[in-house]
Amino acid sequence: MIFKRVGDVRPYPDHGYVQKQWAAIAPHQVRLDQLVTTKRTLDLEALLEEDSTFYGDLFAHVVAWRGDLYLEDGLHRALRAALQQRQTMHARVLDLK
Repeated sequence: MIFKRVGDVRPYPDHGYVQKQWAAIAPHQVRLDQLVTTKRTLDLEALLEEDSTFYGDLFAHVVAWRGDLYLEDGLHRALRAALQQRQTMHARVLDLK
């Protein structure tokens, strides 16, 4: 299995972070098999488009909450990494305590 679990909700409280606040978090590597998704489906165009990061962040957004890492934004990046046989990806991790 690629991910720890496939979910379709954000079980953590709303953090209110905007793009500028996410950009202030330094990215680091996370293992794909430690991530819990917050979306069940993916738009294939987002996955296959070469300039998919043109308007967004280069790194996935992950929320650490109650011992789990939730992939909030960047499912297409995670799947692309998995298709390239990688076990990790770079992400910005927000720790909600």
